[in-house]
Amino acid sequence: MQRITSRHNPRLKEAARLLASARDRRKAGKCVLEGEHLVGVYADRHGAPEVLIAAEDALGRSAVRELTERFAERALIVPTRLFAELAVLPAAVGLLAVVAAPRPAATPPGDFCLLLEGVQDPGNVGSMLRSAAAAGVTQVVLSPHCAFAWSPKVLRAGQGAHFHVEIHEEVELSAWATAYRSGGGEVVATVASGGASLYATPLVGRVALAIGNEGAGLSPILLAVANRHVTIPMASGAESLNAAAAAAVCLFECVRQRTRV
Repeated sequence: MQRITSRHNPRLKEAARLLASARDRRKAGKCVLEGEHLVGVYADRHGAPEVLIAAEDALGRSAVRELTERFAERALIVPTRLFAELAVLPAAVGLLAVVAAPRPAATPPGDFCLLLEGVQDPGNVGSMLRSAAAAGVTQVVLSPHCAFAWSPKVLRAGQGAHFHVEIHEEVELSAWATAYRSGGGEVVATVASGGASLYATPLVGRVALAIGNEGAGLSPILLAVANRHVTIPMASGAESLNAAAAAAVCLFECVRQRTRV
């Protein structure tokens, strides 16, 4: 472990730059994990981070201490006041890791996929990833103009889900959906109104569930490609659900049907 006291250390400066700039994160293909939970999940699935940065005061916590000892050759120990200048979360988080954003190889589409079109709110994207991982989704496919999956806010909301599903970004979803249908899969588009009841729609085969943003919903071209349009039945007077909540409802209706079969 190396103790650092200067904010001008190159590795500290890189972490600060990645935390501050979505453009730099995308360009470098890197992200910053905050807190021992996210760092631990990453380490268990992918191994050593590029850099581990711990606040001195956080070394009293067993999980932080164990991670810095496990990756001692990559660990920087910094004064808590300096750590506070880096972290997006409060200084009490105590641990940051710079890692390469995992890029899955091009693989055939899975039997249970989630498509996100134009979902720009980072909290919603992270929550959807978390629900997808819990539901057993194999691949999450994001269109251009979605929030960057590896941004700090998305990672925070995902709570480690990023490392349990394949995440494919910047994908033209209408072409992806057309190919999925050609391979025998069904593309199920969620719409606020006018679709078949979610609970009356068979969702037990190869399914790709498509969710749009809260304002515009799904694009006409993706709606045209989809096999089915479904709507979540709601009480009279309720217009719609938050996009992340709607995704969770739909995903776990898929789980319910698949478990029942």
